[in-house]
Amino acid sequence: MSGGGSGEAAGSGSGLNPADRRYTTEHEWIKPEGDHYVVGITAFAQDQLGDIVYVELPKVGDQIEAGKAFGVIESVKTASDLYAPVSGEVIEVNGELVDQPQSVNDDPYDRGWMLKVRAANSSEVDQLLTADQYAEQTGE
Repeated sequence: MSGGGSGEAAGSGSGLNPADRRYTTEHEWIKPEGDHYVVGITAFAQDQLGDIVYVELPKVGDQIEAGKAFGVIESVKTASDLYAPVSGEVIEVNGELVDQPQSVNDDPYDRGWMLKVRAANSSEVDQLLTADQYAEQTGE
């Protein structure tokens, strides 16, 4: 049926930013997944960086600290630190990004994820920006 579906397709929240995750002012996103969280960078960030050529991530078992750098992302234009949205232990990294860093450009909210972390304090996530707040910050 094609009638009355206004708004259903807009379920992802503001513009390109999925509403099922939180965002940092440094353009990282974090999404709950079971007992851990998935972390990546936003579409806005990858667009600003341009073509991504290299991603340096921590190792499984490393501790990351909220607001501190956990890695580096390099594009043809620049290199930028990646900042942890929460503190915790890295339990998985996206090994595909070693050979295919452009996945961050192609699909920043899915295939371009960077790491999975077991948060030391999940209430840190609640302090981060919603999709709407992030959209206000970036003007999207």
